[in-house]
Amino acid sequence: MGTQERERKVYRPLWRAGLEVIPNAVPDGTMPFVAGYRAEDMAGGFSHRYGTARLVERLNEDWYDLAVSSGLLDDRREFLLQLPQGTRTHRAALQHLHSGSHAAPAVWTRVRLLGRWDIMGRGAASAFLGVYAGHPGFAMMALDSSVYVAASTGEIGVDVLAVRHPARSENILRHLEWITLRDSPYVNREFKERIAVWLADRARSAVSLSGG
Repeated sequence: MGTQERERKVYRPLWRAGLEVIPNAVPDGTMPFVAGYRAEDMAGGFSHRYGTARLVERLNEDWYDLAVSSGLLDDRREFLLQLPQGTRTHRAALQHLHSGSHAAPAVWTRVRLLGRWDIMGRGAASAFLGVYAGHPGFAMMALDSSVYVAASTGEIGVDVLAVRHPARSENILRHLEWITLRDSPYVNREFKERIAVWLADRARSAVSLSGG
């Protein structure tokens, strides 16, 4: 898939949702994936049932409050957004997940929040930040990796949470190590290798800082 196709199918829908994509600008050393966090890693969050009045508006308001209070946005309102490779949508990714199909892992992309935005409405409806309006599904992280924010849709409502310093969490690090050691046909090899490289670089940096 060429750059023009990705711009047309992915970047333009995100622009309409108020997110400007900044290509090839992810900071070096960014952890590739976040999972395995527990209650002690949390730095806030919120939930809304599907029947909540003004659901999309409430979700947008609470997301922005969380993004500001947690430090997701930098002084240029930039942050990282995890997007599927190619033009595969979030909806397609979920189908792959539930069917056990072998799919390419998502990657971080740098974005800037524009003046007019609608993450939980147009963003979720774009199928790259959710299933449809009011049913978001996304992963975001601060440029300095200080906070990770994720949204998911459950059976009765939407859950959004923030995890502080995911790269320092022993729970998350153990889970990432487990992924690299797991022998499963459903775990993408590229995904495992990306995590393994990041863990190895992190270990070398720790040894260097300690003077070993």
